[in-house]
Amino acid sequence: MQTTEVEREVERIATRLGRGLSLEDLDGVLLAYSSHQSSADRVRVNFLLSKKVPADVSAWQLRHGIATAVRPVVVPANDELGMLGRVCVPLLVRGFRVGYLWVQQEVNEDSAQHILSQLPGVRDGMDRLAALLLEGNTAGSEHRSRREAVFLATLDRDGPATEDLAGWPELSGTAPWHLTVLLDPSRPAAVDVQAATLAHSTAALQATVGAEPVVFSAGTPSHAILLFRDESGRAEQAAIRRRYAERFSTVTGNPADRLISGTSEPFAAPDGLAGAYEQARWAAQASAVDAQLGEAVDYRSIGVFQFLAGRGWQRSTARSVYFAEIEDHDRNHELLAVLELLYDKNGSVQEVAEQLHLHRSSVYNRLARVRSIIGADPLSGQVRLELHLALKARRWSRRPRI
Repeated sequence: MQTTEVEREVERIATRLGRGLSLEDLDGVLLAYSSHQSSADRVRVNFLLSKKVPADVSAWQLRHGIATAVRPVVVPANDELGMLGRVCVPLLVRGFRVGYLWVQQEVNEDSAQHILSQLPGVRDGMDRLAALLLEGNTAGSEHRSRREAVFLATLDRDGPATEDLAGWPELSGTAPWHLTVLLDPSRPAAVDVQAATLAHSTAALQATVGAEPVVFSAGTPSHAILLFRDESGRAEQAAIRRRYAERFSTVTGNPADRLISGTSEPFAAPDGLAGAYEQARWAAQASAVDAQLGEAVDYRSIGVFQFLAGRGWQRSTARSVYFAEIEDHDRNHELLAVLELLYDKNGSVQEVAEQLHLHRSSVYNRLARVRSIIGADPLSGQVRLELHLALKARRWSRRPRI
């Protein structure tokens, strides 16, 4: 966490409000406080000395709902505790609670109404404070871990988790959505799974602070997951992708070699998350094995990989005889490469020759060799379908497992 910046922001807000402030993390540990102490009560003084909210004070605060609040909460005075009234401002980034800012009432104030009327004027400062806290270790907080666990369990078709997530306030009125997976397919499998998950989670959150189209984000050991409003545009998504790559490089110390994204079809209810997650993963995997699809791929655009990703195909042991014969004779790996590119380029020999840096006659010669091997025309309808599908199936078999 950028401690100096956090302290400066707390002082700026305190000066604008003309009140004493304290900032604590989700576990009740003091992070920063203002020098303004015109009406410091016993609770504030003890808190600044001990750096930790006492159990009895914490119980009083929790009794008034601060742990689940998304708006400022008035916590009344408590004479037994030696506590003046105060307002708790939950600091959140897209539903993730990153800390609490406390604004204390003056001794002569009977209500917190004046504080509540002042808060809109420092909204920008509180947003900056939340963003600064997000740069710290809040990515590993118990509260945030619980939230991500519910989200990830929903992606895994967990019924109770889906019911829980359906009640989250940040989802209300934001549907339809689509889900996007961000993946660097060149990165090796994580050795430290917990650290890798935290890196993806933190980078995703930091990349999407203030990004209105993103409703929620989470991390796994191999990739990040973003829940977008479906109305978000491609330019916004591309900008978020770039920021994610930058933040992930900062978090891990290693730049992403090739960051790709796979995006699902739109869906309108939380119980559609699991299916959307499959689609987003398949789209990212298709991009990983077939660079011609591009680096930002929608599920609907992955063509035959939609079929290959299906569970029925994955259980099948069927194999193309023609493909096996060509593969056996393709010692220099030149026949199948020409065939696949020719199919992908709609039969344009000129484009194939240019991309592979060959003469057109070389392309024709390789096609002739294929004909002699299988005893059939590789450009005829049924043979072409079989071979093209087999080529893409081979690519799919080499996909990164995520």
